[in-house]
Amino acid sequence: MVCRLFGLFLLLSCCVHHGVYAQKALDTIQTDLGKVVLYSNKSWSFLQESNFDGVMNPRIDSFMRQQDPSFSHPWNNEVCFVSRNDLSKLKDTLWLKENEAYDAQFFMPRNGIVTSRYGVRHGGKHYGIDIDLETGDTVYAAWTGKVRYAKYNDGGYGNLVIIRHPNGLETLYAHLSKHLVYPDQDIVAGEPIGLGGNTGHSFGSHLHFETRFYDVPMNPEILIDFDKKEVKSEELFLVSSFFAPGANTNALNQEKEGTVAQTPVVIRTPQVKYYKVRPGDTLTKIADRNATTVSKLCQLNGIKPTSVLQVGRSLRIK
Repeated sequence: MVCRLFGLFLLLSCCVHHGVYAQKALDTIQTDLGKVVLYSNKSWSFLQESNFDGVMNPRIDSFMRQQDPSFSHPWNNEVCFVSRNDLSKLKDTLWLKENEAYDAQFFMPRNGIVTSRYGVRHGGKHYGIDIDLETGDTVYAAWTGKVRYAKYNDGGYGNLVIIRHPNGLETLYAHLSKHLVYPDQDIVAGEPIGLGGNTGHSFGSHLHFETRFYDVPMNPEILIDFDKKEVKSEELFLVSSFFAPGANTNALNQEKEGTVAQTPVVIRTPQVKYYKVRPGDTLTKIADRNATTVSKLCQLNGIKPTSVLQVGRSLRIK
């Protein structure tokens, strides 16, 4: 045991700790301390245990299970789409922060011209944004998260990386020429994850970039201003009307981009509204008076249904 630990420390002493500019992952080494990934720039990182269940945000996971027990988003390194969720069954509004992780800041996956947008294309549906690049150009993680999928996808995406983020979203980076990451690897926003290319069903080098929530695609331009290269808002509110019935029933069988039967998702940010607590008010009374629910009030204000309300306090109700 001592010899193995000493050997590991000698190995790590020759490396720079895994950082934002890690290069291509070259090898993994199983040690008594866990699995270590070595990169081409001599940096390294630990991979977490393989029994990770995919839950990165207990608040969102609890909300989704309350909406419908069938909602799931399991962790699978081998399958591109992992669930068949009908988000038209949402009963309440989900408050979603774009930068959910404490150290998360948005980073453009690639600075380039948008050559194709989300929506109808060539008689089918196109569920991402295409960004122009040259083969070999570096592609970066948009937000901090964890790599769920990193391999060649024969459904049309070619070399594909999927990252799950603490805000419940997954981002997809397709047609890469090379992967620079491994499944189960923790990723920081702005970290290189692959090199741009022309693999899969692609005509010319470009990055196909998607955003999905519980496996249901949404227009990346709802979240991101690709001209200003920044997020449009720090907050989003998801409701059932944004998703068509049976939205993702074909996703597991049809991974070819542009072929999944889906209605485009539109997300609007409601006007913020506050209510000042009066004597005798309860969360139930406030919710009824303002046509909302107790659970939504708790989500918007970070409180519990049993929280004591102070007279004069301003509660966010919208």
